[in-house]
Amino acid sequence: MNNAGKNMKGFVTVFMSVVVILGAVNVEARDDRKMWSISEALNVEDAKQKLNQGIRFYFGDQSHPKITKNYGEFMSNKKTNAFNKTDERACQWNFLSAMISFQERAQRMGGNAVVNIRSFYKRNEISSQTEFECASGAFVSGVTFLGDVVKLAE
Repeated sequence: MNNAGKNMKGFVTVFMSVVVILGAVNVEARDDRKMWSISEALNVEDAKQKLNQGIRFYFGDQSHPKITKNYGEFMSNKKTNAFNKTDERACQWNFLSAMISFQERAQRMGGNAVVNIRSFYKRNEISSQTEFECASGAFVSGVTFLGDVVKLAE
């Protein structure tokens, strides 16, 4: 066998060894779901600045003034790069992004509130007045919400 053949055989042996070793390693993607405080997410400085547009948010079955017009149920699904962020910070950022999208939709449609906001991550519905669900992985964090855009009596 010439040198080229020996080198190729050596390469194949090393390559196959690496494949076998990597195949034996148990690689699991992190998908941690956790509940976070709505009030804490609303009190982050970014939220105080960006959610002050005259649109009110009501979570779960919170009481609210009478609905005079219902524009329909909408979904907001937001993800962010979780690299170099705590799970809490990434989840608060996702929460804010979702509320901004609800706020913009309500403004476009003529509504003044979003009611019945509930978590809906991977179609798992959780209705709470105090907490929202957020999933965090090694590189990405995400939330999904459902809510009804409405016009409330003043």
